[in-house]
Amino acid sequence: MLIGEFLHIIDVKKRVSLPAKFRKEIGKGAVITRGLDKCLFVYPVSEWKNFAERLSALPMGQKDKRDFVRIFLAGASEVESDKLGRILIPDHLKKYAELEEKAVICGMYKRLEIWNEKRWEKYREETEKQADILAEKLGEMGM
Repeated sequence: MLIGEFLHIIDVKKRVSLPAKFRKEIGKGAVITRGLDKCLFVYPVSEWKNFAERLSALPMGQKDKRDFVRIFLAGASEVESDKLGRILIPDHLKKYAELEEKAVICGMYKRLEIWNEKRWEKYREETEKQADILAEKLGEMGM
């Protein structure tokens, strides 16, 4: 289970160390891709295969679905962690997420998210202010 929030440094070689807590579950290989809200998603390979299968099954005849699939699949890269648990963030993904020297790595149960530190702080603060409203909406959905 991937949960928690951690601040890590991105080194000059564009590598970020995955939190030790996550390394076993992520494994040696993973897939990193564009996420939503200008963050990156990191999937264990087995979870990525499930996600990619569901994406590829979407109807190609609808432009919004094609666009969504392209964002995730075309930008994806396979990565391997080194002995220190670091993964390389490809240039196009580092640029997309506007990553600088520090990144916040968040566990989202079956995937990780990598955020620009300042964007994460702003997002988290805004979302926390709406927690009651979000809880009501989830309640309406049966959660």
